[in-house]
Amino acid sequence: MRTAKCQLMATSLCIMLLGLSIATLSTVTHYGLRFTVISNISPESNSYQVIHHAAFYVGICLSMTLIVAALLSSAATVRESQCLTATGFFCFALAFCGLIPAACWRHTRSTEVEDSMMDMYDLVYEEVRRNVSSFRRHELTAIHEAFLCCGKHSPFGDTAAVEHNMCPPSQAQAAGQDCLREIQGFLKKHMDLVSMLLGTTICFTVYGMVLTSFLWFYIHFSNNLDRKGKYILRAR
Repeated sequence: MRTAKCQLMATSLCIMLLGLSIATLSTVTHYGLRFTVISNISPESNSYQVIHHAAFYVGICLSMTLIVAALLSSAATVRESQCLTATGFFCFALAFCGLIPAACWRHTRSTEVEDSMMDMYDLVYEEVRRNVSSFRRHELTAIHEAFLCCGKHSPFGDTAAVEHNMCPPSQAQAAGQDCLREIQGFLKKHMDLVSMLLGTTICFTVYGMVLTSFLWFYIHFSNNLDRKGKYILRAR
């Protein structure tokens, strides 16, 4: 039993660190320059904006649930409390129910974030190219500065003249860097990190559920055994 308690304490510590990592990654994703510069584009059809905010709130909720589960499991291990153990198991199960849909969404709809970000860049690029709005020029410049790129390669014609007018002199070193490829490469690295973090967290969460259920049964049956064989002597 001592081995199981040590394993649960170590697992709780790892889950707490994973919860903090998810919270940090969610915050960086929400407030990071490369994400906000796309999210702040203001057409009514900005589908990335919805994903941007939803990912932050889901990540924060998952991280808080994992941290609470880890704290309850640690307290249950020390105090050998059935109530704390059951509550910790419930929090692990709740986190598991949130992690599985997040992992499924990551693998089944992995290109949705990439497509929505590139669609927003295409929209701003085309509006600036057609001189529709001077405000779009500031948005395009902000994207170029954030991703250290300038323009895009088009199969329908040479865009060198357009990019020469749209890219500021300070970004001369970024000339020729396709922004669509830069966005795609950046998101691939970011989503690979998300997948690795989700997979690791799911494994530790399942292990935490197994250990907390084992601890609950141990406490339950040990309490029943302690009650057996005890007699109360009453004075006549």
